[in-house]
Amino acid sequence: MTKVLMVCLGNICRSPLAEGILQSMVDPDEVFVDSAGTAAYHVGNPPDIRSIDVAKKYGIEIGQQRCRVFTTADFETFDHIYAMDKNNYTNILAKAKNDSQKQKVKLLLREVNLGYLEVQDPYHGGTLNFESVFKTISVACRAIADKINSNGRN
Repeated sequence: MTKVLMVCLGNICRSPLAEGILQSMVDPDEVFVDSAGTAAYHVGNPPDIRSIDVAKKYGIEIGQQRCRVFTTADFETFDHIYAMDKNNYTNILAKAKNDSQKQKVKLLLREVNLGYLEVQDPYHGGTLNFESVFKTISVACRAIADKINSNGRN
């Protein structure tokens, strides 16, 4: 089974969306997807209501997710760790103990050529920001899912 972790800052906006979107694109018997945040601001809380609403608009239910913080144990559990932006990428790498762990970490948007590398944090914006982030993440998740679905590992 391939295990994928999506990571943003608080695990309430971007990474829960990425978790739900990728889950909707892969076989749950073959791929386990989870999400986490590099900061422990919202541990135990559900995702931001705006993330829940935009996901629901596209037929994806993420309201059951609960926020958690990224831990060093995640390096052992997951095959692929995707950061939403450069700051979180750097924070994750700082916790890695060796090159093998570092090689698991990638920027999510490196999977596609959108002309930028970071999924912008929609937290301080309105509904349109969440819609835009959903669409951006969907493109990257489609690329990841296609790789996983074509050969079992990406």
